[in-house]
Amino acid sequence: MNDMSHKSDTQDIVVEEVFPHAPETIWKALTSGALIARWLMEPVGFEPVVGNRFTFRTTPAGQWDGTIHCEVLEAVPNRRFAYSWKGGHESNAGYGSWLETVVTWALESTEAGTRVTLIHAGFEMPRNETAYRNMSGGWNKVVPRLGAIANELN
Repeated sequence: MNDMSHKSDTQDIVVEEVFPHAPETIWKALTSGALIARWLMEPVGFEPVVGNRFTFRTTPAGQWDGTIHCEVLEAVPNRRFAYSWKGGHESNAGYGSWLETVVTWALESTEAGTRVTLIHAGFEMPRNETAYRNMSGGWNKVVPRLGAIANELN
């Protein structure tokens, strides 16, 4: 028996967009707690430093209190920013089921500005199917809001 026999099927959300801003501008919008609160959710205890733990709050469900626990995993200024995204509860099915994922933002300078690639990775199927579906639509709305905040910074 090999390790692959125990691996669950996982899905990733990928959203890519080019914004007419320098990577430094996008980085500021990605790594300022006050700005994150405007395009995503208000982070509590946030600092863009590897190892820093912070939380977001959303709608509770069942045994889950709605807290999303995050830890900064990577912070390469103007290039890559990644954090864990964990929440939910084992006893919940559908919305609020246990979720253990990673959000990665990659910034690439282009002639038109900055290509922003968001990858929210590790949705275990079928357990996280509801989260995957809801967050796929959510991230497709959130990423343009990041661009709107970047517009204000220029």
